[in-house]
Amino acid sequence: MSTDPDSGRPTKLASTIAREIEADIVRRGWPVGASLGSERALQERFSVSRSVLREAVRLVEHHQVARMRRGPGGGLLVCEPDAGPATRAVVIYLEHLGTTLDDLLNARLVLEPLAASLAAERIDEAGIDRLRAVVREQEQWRPGTPMPRDEFHIALAEQSKNPVLQLFIDVLIRLTTRYALQSQAGSASEAVEALDHMHLHHSELVAAVTAGDSARAKTLSERHVEAVTGWLQQHHPGHGGRSRRRRRRLDVEASRGKSAELLAATIGDEIGAGDWPVGTVFGTETALLERYRVSRAVLREAVRLLEYHSVAQMRRGPGGGLVVTEPHAQASIDTIALYLQYRQPSREDLRSVRDAIEIDNVAKVVKRRAESDVMAFLETHRAVLDGCPTADDVRKATTEEFRFHVGLAQLAGNALLDLFLRIIVELFRRHWTSTGQALPSPNDAVAVEHAHLRIVEAIAVGDDSLASYRVRRHLDAAASWWL
Repeated sequence: MSTDPDSGRPTKLASTIAREIEADIVRRGWPVGASLGSERALQERFSVSRSVLREAVRLVEHHQVARMRRGPGGGLLVCEPDAGPATRAVVIYLEHLGTTLDDLLNARLVLEPLAASLAAERIDEAGIDRLRAVVREQEQWRPGTPMPRDEFHIALAEQSKNPVLQLFIDVLIRLTTRYALQSQAGSASEAVEALDHMHLHHSELVAAVTAGDSARAKTLSERHVEAVTGWLQQHHPGHGGRSRRRRRRLDVEASRGKSAELLAATIGDEIGAGDWPVGTVFGTETALLERYRVSRAVLREAVRLLEYHSVAQMRRGPGGGLVVTEPHAQASIDTIALYLQYRQPSREDLRSVRDAIEIDNVAKVVKRRAESDVMAFLETHRAVLDGCPTADDVRKATTEEFRFHVGLAQLAGNALLDLFLRIIVELFRRHWTSTGQALPSPNDAVAVEHAHLRIVEAIAVGDDSLASYRVRRHLDAAASWWL
């Protein structure tokens, strides 16, 4: 068994085959309905056993990339995916990582005003009808009746026509809903008053977006997120701490998936809700079969999904069972990146989201400049290339460009924005790999190194405006590296 060099996690052969199948689908242009071959043909193509291939197919099916159809005319058929597995993958990771309310609301403040501004520039008649219908449905709610699902922010993000923003905001709203469900209003009248304010904010936002006033839409979105922030900070128990998970499904959409996906989501949520320490046995296979009343086949498939997301791992033998493991981001990153490859975001889609996150990150790092981890990062990046760079220097500089920005994101301390930026970096990496893009020139490598140095210098002296300016200029100049 090989080891993933980035995460240190074991990489099973089945996972490798699954990635190869998915990469093949992307190379073919995601031909929905096309057959990639029969089970026997795929076994021969990848030179693997039936059991390994079937495990790989289960992972591909989990991503809703393809489905195996049995019988005559069957085979592994390419599917049209939806965002469900992608958003569940992120929620699984973030639930186990733990996210603060402040991180969540900060991420919303970075991304939602951008979406509102873009929506004002790109909305069409159908989008206007969609937003107005959502607002009307919300306004018809009365106390004592079921609360309608909060679809406004997701619907607004859709009008940005930016699939990256849509997916990220979907994740943020799901997490916000979890916090809201754990919060308590002081009284029924206070809850109604809060909802009235929310409806007013939504109506004003729709009016600004419909009128094409991107500046006003951006401002109103910022005010609305700040109002949500204030309410949740006032009413959520344990504000500032990690999210306390409750014993419930990770995502209602999981019920539409296979039984194993639902079971994996349920177990993952219960592990989080119980704060099970890493290394603890959550239960033996026999105990889990009795607890959840499922077949052994369903349980074992659920365990494979939990292992894939690094939530838990089945340990055989005496003292074994389903052992809680340290969560890793790569499974979530891979799942999201794969879905976005299907959505085919434009260069500008990726660039606008990346820039918003990067500018916010550098401002946070400036505030933390006196802390030891930031100081160590700054010291590491003070050196620049001397003389004429070699081909190896250029390759290293290419890798360093991405590491530099991911490093800033980690130092900024917002787990959500850190993950989102790493997803964007992964998309760029896949683009480079699939297109065989040529390496930048030696002069480009020197320019990037100097840009990093100038950003580091601005951070070190605490000049946040200059640091933001230099990051923005650097991202514009290095667009060819990323895009």
